[in-house]
Amino acid sequence: MEFPYIILILTILVAILIILISKITSRALNSKRTVEIFLISFLVISVGFGSIWAFIGHFFLSAQVAANIGWASGSPFQSEVAFANLSIGVLGVLCYWIRDNFWTATVIFSSIFLLGDAYGHIINMIQYSNYAPGNAGSVLYMDIIGPVILIVLLIAYKSMGKNTA
Repeated sequence: MEFPYIILILTILVAILIILISKITSRALNSKRTVEIFLISFLVISVGFGSIWAFIGHFFLSAQVAANIGWASGSPFQSEVAFANLSIGVLGVLCYWIRDNFWTATVIFSSIFLLGDAYGHIINMIQYSNYAPGNAGSVLYMDIIGPVILIVLLIAYKSMGKNTA
């Protein structure tokens, strides 16, 4: 199974586990708290750890990552993309401790970056017939699905009152 799908499944499983533990320990669990658990899981695991993993790949395994995307290796773009991913990853992990509008900023930044990546992958497919797995596969799908999930969860979370049942 490809890493983007593993991160997605892991994120969902962790959120479900936290919800189950909350129910078992009789902690208050309303709809807002449930959405919050899924949102924080997506921010910390998918955005945070997923982006740090992307940094590791683009920085330390740049030749292999470039080949998987269907691009030539040795381009300075790898370092730039690596550090952009590291920045997003740090923001995602910090969401565990910093809340409120920090979550909003992290969702906006990561969504713009990922949707921009998706645009680049699609243009690369159209202009250069690049259907390499790292360009046209799971990475492309998750570059679109991830931001949609984050935006929907954030809107749902922000639109719920303080004590929504």
